[in-house]
Amino acid sequence: MKYRTLGKNLTVSTVGLGCMGFSHAYGAPADKNEMRELLAQAVDIGCNFFDTAEAYGTPDNPHDNEELVGAALKPYRDKVVIGTKFGIYFDETSPELNKPVITDARPATIKKAVDGSLKRLQTDYIDIYWQHRQDSNVPVEEVAGVMQELIDAGKILSWGLSEVDEEIIRRACKVCPPAAVQNRYSMMFRQYEKLFPVLEELNVGLVAFSPLANGLLSGAYDKNSKFDANTDYRSMMPQFKAEALDKNQALLDLLENLAARKGATKAQISLAWMIDKKPYIVPIPGTRKLSRLKENVGAADVNLTAAEVKALDDALDNMEMSAVYDGTQVKTR
Repeated sequence: MKYRTLGKNLTVSTVGLGCMGFSHAYGAPADKNEMRELLAQAVDIGCNFFDTAEAYGTPDNPHDNEELVGAALKPYRDKVVIGTKFGIYFDETSPELNKPVITDARPATIKKAVDGSLKRLQTDYIDIYWQHRQDSNVPVEEVAGVMQELIDAGKILSWGLSEVDEEIIRRACKVCPPAAVQNRYSMMFRQYEKLFPVLEELNVGLVAFSPLANGLLSGAYDKNSKFDANTDYRSMMPQFKAEALDKNQALLDLLENLAARKGATKAQISLAWMIDKKPYIVPIPGTRKLSRLKENVGAADVNLTAAEVKALDDALDNMEMSAVYDGTQVKTR
């Protein structure tokens, strides 16, 4: 496994593992014993970066994901980098499958949240603590000040921001520089590429979530794929509609052609494209399967030349593709 440094000194595997799908958003929760084994196998193959959140859970246990990840990684704590998130909760009054989230980044809320996460993760410190979404009622400077307090207290080693723009990043850096931002980024969602010069200037990394466009870019789905309308967000994501799959075929063909030349898979090309674009980008694809985990991690060994990356960018710039899921509605309390 190859490794990268986010910010000043947060060293992580070039490909991490997003753990949300074990408990939330991708169908009924996975078998816990199987997911604990998967996490152990991830460590064995060199993946050391694991992403969770206090909000990733089930109706029966809102914090299910942190508890699962914490128990599974406890034997390897000195070998792994764990990130978790604070600052949102789901609007349980909504009848929607994809319930809106309500932000709460008040200092007292954060301090209570970090203690809860430390307990559930069975650890004395969190490697990177992410603000899940911006709270319009709490300036980012105030949140950054709390992050500095938590760093000084040894409860967290670094912090980050999720789904943010240049203004928020610059304001945060003046108080307590974040190690990274965690933004949605894939071949189908490239809006945040405009941040690259800012991230380079400020020495802030980019952790890319949904790097495979919620799995579409793996090529594993077709018009016959079924998703549970009660538990699986993919059932309402635009890129998985039958008409969208036709519209995205050119993109999948592009990936397939380059994958064949490189002896790789479509998913690996999708991940290698961003890995080889910038040295501070770390994708965190999620999976419940060992075969997919190995495939995703293997993307770090697929080398694309600068010319190949540019050719992909040029093709994407001029390619018709469907709309892609762009996230959950955010509400202010």
